[in-house]
Amino acid sequence: MRAMRCVSGGGPGLLLALVLTVLAAGPVSGGPAPPPPAAPDPSVPAIGRAWPVGVRPSVLRGWEPPATAYSRGHRGVDLAAAPGTPVRAVAAGRVLYAGRVAGKGVVSVELTGTDLRTTYEPVTASVGKGDEVAPGEVLGTVAATGSHCTAPCLHWGLRKGEAYLDPLSLLPPWLLHRGPSRLLPVLGVPLPSSVT
Repeated sequence: MRAMRCVSGGGPGLLLALVLTVLAAGPVSGGPAPPPPAAPDPSVPAIGRAWPVGVRPSVLRGWEPPATAYSRGHRGVDLAAAPGTPVRAVAAGRVLYAGRVAGKGVVSVELTGTDLRTTYEPVTASVGKGDEVAPGEVLGTVAATGSHCTAPCLHWGLRKGEAYLDPLSLLPPWLLHRGPSRLLPVLGVPLPSSVT
C-alpha cells in the first residue's frame, strides 16, 4: 500500500521512473529466464556481446545434445522472435554462408579467433559470404517461414568442427542473468514529502 501512496503522491515523474524500471526489467509472465549452460564447456569462450534477437528473449526450447551423431536431440536453442525481428551477430566474425538450406534461410558466422561457428535460421539475410561482422551487427531478419517451432522463433546453433555445442555457453553471465530490479532516481524530479 505504501508503494501505491508513493506513486500516486509522486507525480508524473515518479510514475514515469517506476514504469521505465518495470519495462527495463522485462515482462513478469513473459516466460522463463534463459537457463545457464548445464555444464560450461571450457573450449567455448564466453565471447558473446549480444543476444541474437532482442535483449533477453525467452528460450522456447533449450539445447539437448544427442547421445550419438544420429540420435534425436536439439542441436541449438530456440529463441522467441517474431518474423521481421532483427537477427544480430553475437560476437565478431566472418560470414561463412548466407543462403538457403532445405528451403530455410540460414546464416553461419565463423567467430574471430576461434574454431567456432554460429548458425541462425530461418533468416532473410542482409549479409553475404565473406562479410566481416561486429558484435550486435544485423545479419538479417527472422523469416516468416521455415521455422520448426510451434511459436515464432529463431533457431540459434553453435558448432566446433562437426560437434554441436550449447550456444548459450557463448554468453557471459551478465548477459544470461538478470539482476534484481532497482528504482533509480529521476534527475530534476523532486521527491514528494511523504517519501522523505
